[in-house]
This record gives sequence, C-alpha cells and structure tokens, in this order.
Amino acid sequence: MMDPLLSVPISSIGATLSKQREAFLKSPTATIHRRKANLKKLKSAILANRERLKVSVSEDFGFRSFHETDVLEFFGIIQSIDYMIKNLRKFMKRENRHVGLFFRAAKAYVDYQPKGVIGIMAPWNYPLSLTLIPLATALAAGNRAMIKPSELTPRTSSLIKQLIEEAFEPEEVAVIIGGADVGAEFSHQPFDHLLFTGSTPVGHKVMKAASDNLVPLTLELGGKSPTVIAKGHVKQKTMSRLVFGKLSNGGQTCVAPDYALIHEQDLETFVTQFSDTVSKFYPDGPTGKDYTSIVNERHQQRLIGLIEDARRRGAKIVEAGLLPESAIERIRTIAPTLVINPDDSSAIMQEEIFGPLLPVKTYRTMQDAIDFINARPRPLALYYFGEKDSDCEKLLSNTTSGNVGINNTLMHVAQDDLPFGGIGLSGMGAYHGIEGFKSMSHAKGTYEQGQWNFADLLRAPFGKFADFALKLTLGRK
Repeated sequence: MMDPLLSVPISSIGATLSKQREAFLKSPTATIHRRKANLKKLKSAILANRERLKVSVSEDFGFRSFHETDVLEFFGIIQSIDYMIKNLRKFMKRENRHVGLFFRAAKAYVDYQPKGVIGIMAPWNYPLSLTLIPLATALAAGNRAMIKPSELTPRTSSLIKQLIEEAFEPEEVAVIIGGADVGAEFSHQPFDHLLFTGSTPVGHKVMKAASDNLVPLTLELGGKSPTVIAKGHVKQKTMSRLVFGKLSNGGQTCVAPDYALIHEQDLETFVTQFSDTVSKFYPDGPTGKDYTSIVNERHQQRLIGLIEDARRRGAKIVEAGLLPESAIERIRTIAPTLVINPDDSSAIMQEEIFGPLLPVKTYRTMQDAIDFINARPRPLALYYFGEKDSDCEKLLSNTTSGNVGINNTLMHVAQDDLPFGGIGLSGMGAYHGIEGFKSMSHAKGTYEQGQWNFADLLRAPFGKFADFALKLTLGRK
C-alpha cells in the first residue's frame, strides 16, 4: 500500500494542473529542439536509475527477474524514445491537403499543435513502460504532463517521482502520488487529454469522470485475448511463443493470451507439450530466478478462486512444468496452470485472468472458433498459430480485435510503427508511433485564401458561372 506520507493533498492536484496550463499558455509552441531535449533528458534519467528501478519493481512484486524488467520494460521504453527522436521532424511537418477545383488558387493544410496538459494514469503490471512510454509520447507532441502512477507498486512509483523531479520542473512534468481517492480526483481534472491504462471496470469510471469536462480519452484496457492454434500446429515453436506470452511477468500482462482454442484432436498433445515447454523455460520451477510472483495477496487469492471455481464446475486442472508444488515456498507464487475445458459460465471464462492460468477450449472447425470469439467482447489482442491459409484469412476477416499477432504473442506491442490500442470494452484510441503523436496533438486545419479564387463567383447575385459550376459538380436536372 502507498505510504500515506508520500500521498499528495487532493487539493494540490488542481493547483498543479493550473500551474502547468499557465506555463503552457506562456509558451504554447514547443520547438523540435526543446522536444528532443526533453526526450533525451527523460532517457538519461531512466538509464541513470535503471538498477534502482529494477530493484524497486522486484520488491513491489515480491519477486521479478531483473532480466525480465530489462526485456519487457526498459527495452520498450528506450526503443520508443529513440523512435520518437528519430521521427519527430517528420511527425511535426505540416501536412498539405487537397483543395477542390472551384477553390483554386488556395491552400489547405494541417498543423499538429500540442494539446496542452496531458494526464497519464498508469497501472501496476508494467509500472515503468506503461508510465514512461506515454510520457515520452506526450513530450514528443510538445505537451506538459501530469502522471498518476499505481499505488500497488509504491516503491517504483516513488522512485519515478524522484527521477522526474530531478529531471524536470513541475510546470513541465509532475508526478502525483496517492491511492484510489487521489486517482478518482485526478480523473476528474479538466486535462487537455487523458490516457488511462488499466482494467475495463475502472475504465468505465474514468470515462464517466472525464465526461464532466469533455476531456478526450485514450483508454488502454484489457479483456480476454484469445489464441487460436490451427489443427496440427501444436509444435515446439508454437508452444515456446505461447508460453512466453502467457507466463512473462507471471501472466500479468494486458495482451497475454487469456485463453487458448485448440483443435479437439490436438488437446492431449497440447497439454503435454505445454508442460514440457514450461519446464524448459523454468528449469527450477516456479521458485526459479526467472519466474515472477503475483503483485499482492488480493490478486493471488482472486487467481486461486478462479481455479477452484473452474474445478467445482467440472474443469480439469493441470499444473505444468517442473516442481509445481514448490510454488508455496515463495511469497505470492502460483505455478503455471492449465484449466481444461472450463464451463463457459465459470469466472475464469468471464474475467480477465492476469496471472499464470490458461483456460483451454477445444473446437472442431475454424467457424466454431470464430463464433466463440465473436460471442464475447472484442479483445485487445488476438493470436493465431498456423499457416497463412484460408482458415487464417477467415479468422482475421471475421473477428475484430485491437491488434493481431500471427505466429507470435506480445510482439506487436514492441513495434513502434504500429498503433497500440483496443476496441469496444478493450479500449478506445491508440498510442505508439504516429498514432500516439497525433492522439496527443491537435490537428488544426487551415484554409488559406489566394488572391484569386473561383469560389468568389459562387455568391449572390448568382450568374452563369454558378450555373456552370453546379452542372459540372452536381449534374443536369
């Protein structure tokens, strides 16, 4: 739980926003040099505190591999900052737009201006990348930013606050520490844009709060992301990539495979190969140095409850990998677990899992798999393993998800030039790449009148030119 001594007075949130907005209005146009300088300053602060941040994340989780934090957090953060710096001039460039025939000679163009002050509400599961990549995007777009990190990772949130305060003035970037009450007040502020990453239920509350001030939103939520494995494709490479996506960060990933759809003839092979692959990933079992624990007691008990509910409803429970019984020897650790053919009404098939549990359902035809996916809210990600054949095309054409991974899991998030975001209950809007830059910018369209313009002749009193223009454009009566 967040140290109450570090929590800010709720009344100060609005005051901080007012100071940032005042500073923005005094200097509303951030030059490319200033934006790049801010991005480089952020990058330096992150790398200078890299070891301390890895320790804080591991302590917040109970245990998380330093390598996993490097790969899943720092790699993405630094890659994203470098990408923004490299492409910033192109992103900021004025876009010329088409002018219709009867509006020649004139110009139309779009300039991308900073919106002002961006609010960023970050989650606990990737407390570094899901805080600092949105911040880098906001700075690249020329904005000021206020950050509300998660109270469930208090050491990491406090360290982020410290490094940000050392690198930036509070009128540029501010970090607001506090619990749920502070988060609720934060979401009610009249930001120029608000980005929230978290659960769908909390996303509902954030959207409702933001609506009071008509604050535009980017909601990065979650949901139950399916993995479909084509008949005959339960292979070593498939299982390796599936296990990576499912068990990285102990399964506490918004785009982790949430359930697997396996052809009914491949089920037995799948269960065996999944367990064998887990054994290769974690040769010391769930207490090994590379396996992440659950963030807190409440989440651990929720996951145990999902297993027990599925068991009571007739599902087969299979603990995978080596030494699964040793999980009880380490704080908040759950062994990788398959839940075979759970009842559709069971909690594990209704809730986003966020842990090392994988429900497995069987299908007979690809249409069965499509129907199963479409009977549920649109997911944040969909994964397919198999050939790029007619079944693959049928699946992708007849389902809608935030993003798709073909013969991989998680990797679409690491592609800086792809938008990242959900649809429906899995979110709205996107960031990463040019989409992120544009979401945190105002696209200001300008029409610049030339000295001569045919449109001047399309005014009363109407004459022959107006008749000619109407016939040419709309056709004869």
